Amino acid sequence: MNDIDFNFLGKAALVFGGSKGIGKEVCRQFSSAGAMVYNASRTPSNLEFVKDLECDISNIQDIIKVFSGFDDMDFVINVAGTNLCDTIENISVPEWDRVMDVNLKSFFVICRESVRLMKKQNYGRIVNVSSIAGRNKSIVSGVHYTSSKYGIIGLTKQLANEVSKHNILVNCVCPSQTMTEMLSESMSEEAIAELEAKIPIRRIATTTEQAMPILFLCSSGASYITGTALDINGGQL
Repeated sequence: MNDIDFNFLGKAALVFGGSKGIGKEVCRQFSSAGAMVYNASRTPSNLEFVKDLECDISNIQDIIKVFSGFDDMDFVINVAGTNLCDTIENISVPEWDRVMDVNLKSFFVICRESVRLMKKQNYGRIVNVSSIAGRNKSIVSGVHYTSSKYGIIGLTKQLANEVSKHNILVNCVCPSQTMTEMLSESMSEEAIAELEAKIPIRRIATTTEQAMPILFLCSSGASYITGTALDINGGQL
């Protein structure tokens, strides 16, 4: 049962990586709350009231093209990213660069373009999705992934310091493992049970449980929150 009722009528939300997993649920929840929602990703969201914009975030020109279609934007959510699990001796410099380009440089470009729009209206909310790996370590991912997720937190805090005076609030969330289609398909029931036993809440998060705090950070209830890294991890840290 959901006892939260957000009202974003008249607002517009642009979600990078809204075609699956947490990003898709973010799109769904914003749409349910009355916002006009745009998904920028390589694949469509297949959600009825969400407008899909084709975008490969590893291509800076794709990102700039997306923003060129807007005169203003209220909320920008950065969810897209990639994850690789190699150990350091197996990570090449090109692979390091690719992970950084997708997971961190794209966030920088998206934030920069968001600020340009939001300054015009003296209002905006940016939420970057980092990871529990950006707060401590990853149990499976490589140093390139974890470094990029730490970087997102630094980007968020510094940007918040720069732009909050323009009524542009910048925050990030740090989700732990979430029951997405990818996770359920890649882990056995035994592996899932073993993971859940290590989580204080004793279960893996749903996509809704990861999406709703993002909506909160865009709501009037979070009007004095900026530069924070919100842990959504079932008590794992």
